[in-house]
Amino acid sequence: MDAIPLRRFEELVADALDEVPEELMALLDNVVVLVEDRNPEEPDLLGVYEGYALTERGWDHSGALPDRIMIYREAICDICEDEEQVAEEVTITVVHEIAHHFGIDEEKLHALGWA
Repeated sequence: MDAIPLRRFEELVADALDEVPEELMALLDNVVVLVEDRNPEEPDLLGVYEGYALTERGWDHSGALPDRIMIYREAICDICEDEEQVAEEVTITVVHEIAHHFGIDEEKLHALGWA
């Protein structure tokens, strides 16, 4: 499908974030979620977590720049047939990338059905 307009896609990302339990959102300290069209190095990538998982942080992590979760609008739209599928894929991708923040690896995410 053609890419959903940026503003609408950002609303879908916000809706996905609203689905994350409040207890987990409270632990997303110093993390920003951003929307971009594509990852320049891997154009088919749906999302990426850039930062240090909570399980990898040491005493010297304070004052660090925010971790970033990137959600790639055009890549997600490429694999979906309609807005309903886009919304579903956005939710899966957001949860997937948040899980990386908590130190959950790809193998565990696949086992949990969030890959």
